[in-house]
Amino acid sequence: MAERNLAVPSRDGTVLRVNVYRPAEPGKYPVIMSAHPYGKDYLPKPTRRGYRPFPNLRILPQSEPFSFSAWTGWEAPDPAHWVPRGYVVVNADLRGWGTAEGTGQLLARDEGSDYHDLIEWAAAQSWSTGKVGLSGVSYLALSQWAAAATHPPHLAAISPWEGFTDFYRDVAMPGGVRENGLMIVWTKGTARTRSDSNVDLRKEQLVRPLFDEWWADRNRDIEKITVPLLVCGSFSDHNLHSRGSFEGFRRAASTQKWLYTHRGPKWSVYYSADALAEQDRFFDHFLKEKDNGQDTLAPVRLEIRKDADTITSVRREQEWPPAGTEWPRLHLRQDGSFADQPESAAATSSFHTRRRGLRYRHRFATDTEVVGPMRLLLPVEVAHCDDVNIFAGVRKISDGKSVAFENGYGFRGSLVTNGMRKASHHLRDSDGKPRDDAAESLAPGQVVQLEIELLPSATLFEAGDELELEIAGRWFYARNPLTGQFPSYYEKSPRGRCVVHLGPGHDAYLEVPVQGRGR
Repeated sequence: MAERNLAVPSRDGTVLRVNVYRPAEPGKYPVIMSAHPYGKDYLPKPTRRGYRPFPNLRILPQSEPFSFSAWTGWEAPDPAHWVPRGYVVVNADLRGWGTAEGTGQLLARDEGSDYHDLIEWAAAQSWSTGKVGLSGVSYLALSQWAAAATHPPHLAAISPWEGFTDFYRDVAMPGGVRENGLMIVWTKGTARTRSDSNVDLRKEQLVRPLFDEWWADRNRDIEKITVPLLVCGSFSDHNLHSRGSFEGFRRAASTQKWLYTHRGPKWSVYYSADALAEQDRFFDHFLKEKDNGQDTLAPVRLEIRKDADTITSVRREQEWPPAGTEWPRLHLRQDGSFADQPESAAATSSFHTRRRGLRYRHRFATDTEVVGPMRLLLPVEVAHCDDVNIFAGVRKISDGKSVAFENGYGFRGSLVTNGMRKASHHLRDSDGKPRDDAAESLAPGQVVQLEIELLPSATLFEAGDELELEIAGRWFYARNPLTGQFPSYYEKSPRGRCVVHLGPGHDAYLEVPVQGRGR
């Protein structure tokens, strides 16, 4: 049974609207809800040959087949799966989007309170048991973070499936480096869904290079979340949601929380049999009070791959990163190798900021699982400019060839992991952590120590495989959709040279998370 465009008043009188899908049999059922700016009525369109997929999937194709019903909104739970299992599915328009009243804003501060009111409305309906769970991908995960932080009384569990938590550091300005692809496409594309919307994120990004209150206002209060939590944190969305998903799992105050990791295409995985089984068990336990083992399940589902298509291990772990992880330091050497110890004498290597960078390789003697985030310490100096954007990428080399992995937007030529930092963001706070709220250009001859966070990954390197680190002043891929990683792209460095310092007094190493003592 489907009811469309039902009005839901928010606390200030603004009318939000929802579509409701529920079992035909009368009764009370728990609710699975999603809320977003893309329009609850944005659904697959009927044609003479069936239903036409979302245009988004033609631009950003998935490498694995998947399907969902014609009732399924963009990135939303599929009523055809949940309703027969005894749930009501509610798909909601957030304020100012779709058919809801108000002015649409992305990452609006009142999003959490509006979603709170939607949850409490659903809990009070005659067809509801009063238990509500939240689900959905990407923005439909961001809205979950916001709602859960407000503590709706009838919210029983949430499953944010790949959703960033820090707009500045995860997406718009990672390491202080401006993102120049997705930010344009996303904000302009979303603005066209409602002509009266107020989407100015790109404009603000251009005039706000440093983290400030404006950026902070668009973040979610993750530490306030206490509801049971099933987070999807993937290794295949590095330029968008990966960092924030793992941070959300880490920072949430929930005492009952689980992490589902993978390195497949995000939408294919969300609607896959394995992921749905994980969601079924989670929501059945917390919304239907089924004794199905969820409460004794090890918190982390860890998936490890050797390449884009080959899964070598799926197992449960008690924590993230896994217990027993060791963090050996691979020290950079002038000859392009790594060593257990730093260079004994002072040395330098340099590269042009707009051309090919420096590369370093380490060969594994035994099969080794590299699981977790990496960290690069890099002392740099610039010449003929006063700043540089440092991009650090890790590749897997097997039989002399680069091994490709899945990443966001359907890109299949990806690195194992990457990280970036603007050299002027070399200042640190009192705890020694890199700052993003202050910057200082480099003076001639000044050497600064950069700490670059490389995003989480889970990769098997077999004996003889090599880990290659590339350090460059430009992003590794083009922006165009034919040969590049569309729409992801980052600002270029000023023209000049970047000098990397090695030897006494200069820590230059890559910290690599390995399982056991595999090297």
